[in-house]
Amino acid sequence: MNSFFQRKFIIQAIFISAIFLLVARLFYIQIIDDRYLDFANNNVLRRLVVYPPRGVIYDRKNVLLVQNEPVYDLMAVPKSIKPFDTALFCQLIEVEEDKFVEKLQKVREYSRVKASLIEKQLSAETYARLQEHLFQFPGFFVQNRTLRKYPSPIAAHVLGYIGEVNDKLIELSKGDYRQGDYIGISGIERSYEKLLRGQRGIKRVMVDVFNREQGSFDEGKFDTAAVPGDKMITSLDAKLQQYGEALMQNKVGSIVAIEPSTGEILAFVSAPNYDPNLLVGRIRGNNYMKLLKDPLKPLFIRPIQAQYPPGSVFKPIQALIGQQMGLITPDQRFPCGGGYRIGSRLVKCEHNHSPQNMVESIQNSCNAYYCWAFKTMIDNHPGMTVDQAYTAWRDAIEKFGIGVKLDIDLPNELKGLLPTHKYYDKIYGANHWKSSTVISLSIGQGELGITPLQMANVMAGIANRGYFYRPHLVKAIGSNKLIRPEYAKKNSLGIDSKYFPPVIDGMERVILAGTATYARIPDIPICGKTGTAQNPHGKNHSVFMGFAPKDNPKIAIAVFVENAGYGATWAAPIASLMIEKYIRDSITRPKAYEDRILNASLLPGDQFNASGNIKKKDEKKAETSDKKEEKKPVKQVKPTSVTQKPREEKKETTQKR
Repeated sequence: MNSFFQRKFIIQAIFISAIFLLVARLFYIQIIDDRYLDFANNNVLRRLVVYPPRGVIYDRKNVLLVQNEPVYDLMAVPKSIKPFDTALFCQLIEVEEDKFVEKLQKVREYSRVKASLIEKQLSAETYARLQEHLFQFPGFFVQNRTLRKYPSPIAAHVLGYIGEVNDKLIELSKGDYRQGDYIGISGIERSYEKLLRGQRGIKRVMVDVFNREQGSFDEGKFDTAAVPGDKMITSLDAKLQQYGEALMQNKVGSIVAIEPSTGEILAFVSAPNYDPNLLVGRIRGNNYMKLLKDPLKPLFIRPIQAQYPPGSVFKPIQALIGQQMGLITPDQRFPCGGGYRIGSRLVKCEHNHSPQNMVESIQNSCNAYYCWAFKTMIDNHPGMTVDQAYTAWRDAIEKFGIGVKLDIDLPNELKGLLPTHKYYDKIYGANHWKSSTVISLSIGQGELGITPLQMANVMAGIANRGYFYRPHLVKAIGSNKLIRPEYAKKNSLGIDSKYFPPVIDGMERVILAGTATYARIPDIPICGKTGTAQNPHGKNHSVFMGFAPKDNPKIAIAVFVENAGYGATWAAPIASLMIEKYIRDSITRPKAYEDRILNASLLPGDQFNASGNIKKKDEKKAETSDKKEEKKPVKQVKPTSVTQKPREEKKETTQKR
């Protein structure tokens, strides 16, 4: 009996011990030893991130501007890697062996279990070559990605570019971004990043012992589909944009064209520009540094970041504000006499006009008229001190979108320069300055700084006779073609519609019989204003702003050509060609007119003078350059005048106290 109970307890002890050992082993395998977890996750069941394609981008006529092309990231799970032929592997993926070994060591130090990026953006050709041999390299696999591709190398400053997120962005995103993700860095890619990026998905695939994928796990029941980014339809006209970039080849400056009835930007040219394909792929870093070091600054977005003195194109704004204040009438005349005298100083006019009325002052760009008008608004404003009158004048300027951001859908827009009365109080002392002290402002010089976008927007406002829509580059988002509500709202210039006719008539006469007759287009009435903005750092800037047709306008435009001289010589013809190209979709004027602009080089070392003629030998010898290296001038043909030689616009000069 006792032996029976002894055997019973022995058998129970054996069973209990066996169960205990089994539980302990399971605990060790599942909790303590991660070898089996590694085996399961990376050799049997592989979890892959499915990156969505970014939203494609079109122009206003559904011409494709940005698309996606497949690339492949090479991933590694260090703990699963077995000894392999490093030389063969590096040959297959076309990388240097020592650099590859260094990267692999960093991956091992980061995590032996987690899959990490070892080589990014392999081409389709490289991937195909590697795929044939991938079974020889356990622990390595390929992750599908997409990169941007630009079918036409235009509008780089609008479209922007993408890049890999850094540690700081990953931390700030609070989980939205992970290592290896891409993000919009500039342009539309950045402004609409949340809509363009889409949503990541997850795919679980079975992998055999030869590192070959065997299909989805459990028929994909546990997979999450990636959601592609929203498509964007921009306001750009691709043909007009391409033409504008061609006209600005070998020049420095900007073209901004706007549809007045909507605020949609038709062309957004920043010169010099660059091929957006340069900032894609594995060579992006090297190309970026070359662009960054280029002395002409092609990465600088001039339409929204360059702040120029507007020069004479500021005069129509002055005429409208003076009328709205009730201090100037269209028939009122101010004397010229060759300029506006302030004691012994003179703000010159190029010509000695008879007393001018408003229409004539715009047509002939009379500096003296606007000095007198400015004096009337600042010094002789009934019931106001100079400070108060200046503030009222400045507030009126702001309503035109000057001195404030227009909130275009691009990052890093600047608001321009429009000083307050406190700025002058600090320089001259309170109550110790008046209109004559800051008389340069009257003709768009001095401390004023306006971006090309702001000037094109001013033209859109005048074309609409008193209001504008905020300029924008995306006209429809996603399949529902949504638009941001702030871009559908009218913004008033603060000027009654009755005050626009004399100003617009004067701007029309600028083209018909004034300073920009060379820009005339048969059967397309243009209203515009030339400007020759003084530049203390070199040659004057060539400026033109305008709209067309006069009634029911379709396009408003601003053109700035840096260091090019008279507005009538370069900026006005460029604007004229852009207007005709948009309205007629062709150029009807003689080819020589167009070729003069297309072939002109106005970069440092160019062969043209401010009047548009080839420089003589003595002119070239007289010019000196501070640059250590000067680009060799492009051989040019002498420009031919088709209708008549551009009329030289009055040069605006002023002395300041």
